[in-house]
Amino acid sequence: MVILIKAAQLILSLSILVILHEFGHFIFAKIFKCRVEKFYLFFDPWFALFKMKKGETEYGVGWLPLGGYVKISGMIDESMDKEQMKLPPQPWEFRSKPTWQRLLIMIGGVLFNLIFALFVYSMVLFTWGEEYLPTQNVKYGIVVSETGREIGLQNGDKILTVDGSPVEDFNKIVPTIVLNKAQTIQVDRNGETISLPVTDQVFPKLLKERSIIGIRIPYECKIKSFGSDSPARDAGLNIGDVILGIDSTTFTYYDQFTDKLALSKGKEITLNIERGGAKMNIPVKIGESGTLGIAREYNLEGVFEFRTIDYSFFESIPAGIAKGYRTVNNYLKQFKLLFAPETKAYESLGGFIAIGSIFPGEWHWQSFWDLTAFLSIILAVMNILPIPALDGGHVLFLLFEMVTGRKPSDKFLEYAQITGMVILFALLIFANGNDIIKLFK
Repeated sequence: MVILIKAAQLILSLSILVILHEFGHFIFAKIFKCRVEKFYLFFDPWFALFKMKKGETEYGVGWLPLGGYVKISGMIDESMDKEQMKLPPQPWEFRSKPTWQRLLIMIGGVLFNLIFALFVYSMVLFTWGEEYLPTQNVKYGIVVSETGREIGLQNGDKILTVDGSPVEDFNKIVPTIVLNKAQTIQVDRNGETISLPVTDQVFPKLLKERSIIGIRIPYECKIKSFGSDSPARDAGLNIGDVILGIDSTTFTYYDQFTDKLALSKGKEITLNIERGGAKMNIPVKIGESGTLGIAREYNLEGVFEFRTIDYSFFESIPAGIAKGYRTVNNYLKQFKLLFAPETKAYESLGGFIAIGSIFPGEWHWQSFWDLTAFLSIILAVMNILPIPALDGGHVLFLLFEMVTGRKPSDKFLEYAQITGMVILFALLIFANGNDIIKLFK
């Protein structure tokens, strides 16, 4: 069910963004009186799932969910309609329009994606506000992954600064380290301030791992639900049972409990539980996962002091624009890392599975719209790259024409389009191949 919910959110989000992007091209083409022959969500090689003709334009839904397109008369695009290009130019064709009009038609999609992202960010802030956990309020310190331990972090450390500067939002600590290629992390360890270096050797691991630090949480374990593979359920535990300890050992923090389970792989332990006010001991055989296969009831907001910023309608607009600007800036920093071989960021490049995984397992409209705005910015940035077959490739050739006064030949544009499509399909295969490889690791 979780996978289906994530997939549904991904499909809906991308469908909205693709339609909006192509509408940007469409509306500018109509403004400048270009004939638009097709407007499609997804691609339709050989056949379409749905199509209808209205006026001079055919609207439809293709079967290949790799984007969408508008076919503008007299333009070398995904359709590769060479026969049309052999005919004399007509007044309604793209190629007959002034350069500046063709340029606006080509950037229309990117422009609409950016405006949409800023609008969504503003409305999300207006509707739900902005809630975050201040780093200073993570009062019990952090829990760390293996990569975190390689940096020198320990469970219970309290993050003070990154490269000497405090990070207000706890969830932005790791992105700040990665995107700014931080050199040091300053922590409070048992009252002593320690500076930990972030070495070049550990940096590639930071890019691959989603979370190197988490919030250290006081121990409390009331069973909320069981997973598909659950040693606890198999041993006879029930929803609502409270796990007091393991082998008569009690815990101060939840990470101590999970560490104890991890050390018990393949062994039998005794869970000390409370059920309906009665205490009992239940033996459980721990599998190779080193977990009980349970989800527990827990309310972070009841333990930690979160901060909420509410925005009026007029306050939300500049706040949304500022958030959009930060998102674009951070994504460009992330994109830059792909071209730094020492970071091995290309190994973290993901496809549809990676994108789908960022959506929550439950339908949550705030998260959905926030992530859709983020993906809209990604779509805009990716499309403006100067790669033939992308909007940015067409823009590059148009700028060349504007500067030199010479228009590239149709044959050159055809070859460039084919080359660009080959590059894009290669990137698509590489990214989704990375996703598949990660599934089997």
